[in-house]
Amino acid sequence: MGMHRDRFTKIVATLGPASSSPERLKALFEAGADVFRLNFSHGTPDDHRQRVDMLRMLEKEYRHPVAILMDLQGPKLRLGTFAKGPVELAKGQRLRLDMQATPGTDKRVPLPHPEIFKAARPGGLLLIDDGKVRLRIVAHDDDTIDTEVEVPGTISDRKGVNLPNLVIPLSAMTAKDHRDLTFGLSLGVDWVALSFVQHAVDIADLKKLVAGRAAVMAKLEKPAAIDHLDEIIEQSDGIMVARGDLGVEMPPEAVPPLQKRILAACRVAGKPAIVATQMLDSMVHSPTPTRAEASDVATAVYDGTDAVMLSAESASGDYPVEAVTMMDRILKSVEGDPLYRKLMDASRREPDATTADAISAAARQCAHTLSAAAIVTYTNTGSTTLRAARERPDVRILCLTPNLDTARRLTLAWGVHAVHGADAHNFGDMVARAVRVARQEGLAKEGERLVITAGVPFGTPGATNILRIAYV
Repeated sequence: MGMHRDRFTKIVATLGPASSSPERLKALFEAGADVFRLNFSHGTPDDHRQRVDMLRMLEKEYRHPVAILMDLQGPKLRLGTFAKGPVELAKGQRLRLDMQATPGTDKRVPLPHPEIFKAARPGGLLLIDDGKVRLRIVAHDDDTIDTEVEVPGTISDRKGVNLPNLVIPLSAMTAKDHRDLTFGLSLGVDWVALSFVQHAVDIADLKKLVAGRAAVMAKLEKPAAIDHLDEIIEQSDGIMVARGDLGVEMPPEAVPPLQKRILAACRVAGKPAIVATQMLDSMVHSPTPTRAEASDVATAVYDGTDAVMLSAESASGDYPVEAVTMMDRILKSVEGDPLYRKLMDASRREPDATTADAISAAARQCAHTLSAAAIVTYTNTGSTTLRAARERPDVRILCLTPNLDTARRLTLAWGVHAVHGADAHNFGDMVARAVRVARQEGLAKEGERLVITAGVPFGTPGATNILRIAYV
């Protein structure tokens, strides 16, 4: 049963109340969702367990690996509560923030985060409720921060706080995240996304805890992370451009070029990247997106992203399946544009001076010159397949791996159709297996050619040193 997508760019769908029945999950998968995100900011452990069980049943039904991404909540900075409900702030008004537990008024507000008081500096900004209210720090001590209201508005219980021009000495993982991580790994998730990464050490610490049981993704949503972009990418297995918080803490006009910069850096490093947040936001309540949203999705694809993500659209919206269907249509439309292929070719970098890189570059060139049906990669760890994906060939990449975890993780990568099965034993078996699976999966027909890469000795991780052309 061939379940390959007729496109290269992948779709990540967030699960929630609108997308948690077996029928709805099946509809999302058939509409084009490749990766399913569990947002641990919401839902109970039982909710997440049931969704994982249903996805694994779906995987068995379609005999196609399904990637599950768990997204850790991270350290959410929030105001305390108010004595008499929401408070309206006027421009120029003074407001004190302190660590007292007493409910707030229009003169003072509890802020139960001592690390903010340590990082406070005169002139620093505090953005409340995704920037709807803006406070400027005018004075501070160890226990209080005095601010002046620059952008007025209403504040209320537990509203989020962002500090765009202050570096907070904050661990990327909370006690809740540690509990959630242990639980998620016990469920067998394939990717773990870490929120509010500021330094490469945040990812290194998480990788020690994960210990190879899942791939690790850094969510870039803090300006501090951009100062350490290359180091964070190097430490991570994948990157998420989380434009929501990034757009709050940076000027909106800074986000589009930053998106391009991050995606280009991920392409150079050969690490999968997701563009996320508000991609088809109006489809939370509308059956069609705005033209601007369609263009936004298209831009991410032209930029070379591996995947685009739906958040509330698929988790809690009124039209989850329609949102995935629309995303699928936009991706196919862009990839059918000759300009897309020109951009992918123009942004290709020179291969590194390694055997594996040379083989991957040659495989792409051979597939193009011979009009091959697909590139077939034999891999254990996934590194061979990711090298092939970095080349952005003009044909699909059929990944054959004896490691089910690898097959699931690679579902996120650009152009990859992963199949779990036994490894090749010799040259004849390598070719026969590649031809048979390519036909079964609907990636090649009789008379077409395949470009095959593998490593000898067979089954040795990271030993890609063979390129073979085969006829189907």
